[in-house]
Formats: sequence, structure tokens, C-alpha cells
Amino acid sequence: MAQTPSNMLPLGTTAPDFKLLDTVSDTMLALQEVKGLKATVIMFICNHCPFVKHVNKQLAQLAKDYKSKGVNFVAISSNDVENYPQDAPHLMKQNAIEQGFIFPYLYDQTQEVAEAYDAACTPDFYVFNEDLALVYRGQLDDSRPGNGLPVTGQDIRNTLEALLSNKPITEMQKPSIGCNIKWK
Repeated sequence: MAQTPSNMLPLGTTAPDFKLLDTVSDTMLALQEVKGLKATVIMFICNHCPFVKHVNKQLAQLAKDYKSKGVNFVAISSNDVENYPQDAPHLMKQNAIEQGFIFPYLYDQTQEVAEAYDAACTPDFYVFNEDLALVYRGQLDDSRPGNGLPVTGQDIRNTLEALLSNKPITEMQKPSIGCNIKWK
């Protein structure tokens, strides 16, 4: 497995706007329509990456744990589906249903959104506050396929708990590691 780290977009960056196809509802959704009241977690994922498969259950659980607290989750796949057909939109929908995702799973066909977020890998995580300013970017937690550590979502959970209780968010943030985004 190739291991590509996050690019670590500068903290404070405003979330780049987008309008993408939600493969689950088959509707176009804009950032303003999917943002949370307190926080928005944007995740670059895909169907086939073993790093994403390793964390899918935790992604579904995180969204369920924080939805009632005003935190919305949004997944985006930007992979080239011509060369990686397992990441095609109809299979994204199937995967979202199988995984129990309660969040939109958007398809970035042009890859412009991944470029705007400086996304590099799957999974790649970004947490924005209520004003859509970046407060966290990096890993879900320390677990990786084969390292024996449990998938807890601890880094994202710690960030969301600090944000929701108006406490400082650590700037010691570790990059995510995963498969590179499959660029065209």
C-alpha cells in the first residue's frame, strides 16, 4: 500500500465553496446546504482504499455521535473513476448504504474541490468551525491497517469536543496517511 500524507492546509483557511452531486440522494448539494450549526467535518474518502475501509465504521459512528450536537459530516470522493471504476458514483451510493453513512457522499468529478482543499490522500479530514474556518486537518486517529491499534476517531473527537466546549484546539495535529487521490 502506498502511504501518502495530508498536505496540512493552513489553519484558519475558509472552507472552499463547492456544489457537488450527492450520490446517495442524487441531488446537487452546496457547502452552505451541508454545513453544520457548530462544525462541519469534510472527509475525502473513496470506496476502494484499504485505509478508508479500515475506518468506515468509525466514520459512520462519529456522524451519529455528533449530529445532534450541531456537527455535520460530508464525504467527498475525487478519484478518477475511469482508471478506478470501483469508485464510480453508483458504487459510492451502494457503499454509503452498506456502511450506514448518514451524511452526503459527494462526487467531485472535476477534482477541483480536492484541489481547492489541497487534499492529498484518502482518508483526509478537515474540521471547520461554525464560521467555516479551518480548526483541524489531519488524521482520524493513530490506527492504520495492520498496526493493531483500535479505530477510535480520537483526534477528530478531541477536536470536536474542544470546539463544542469553546476550549483551545491543539495545533499539534498529525497528518492523515492513506492512498493518494487518484488524479486524472
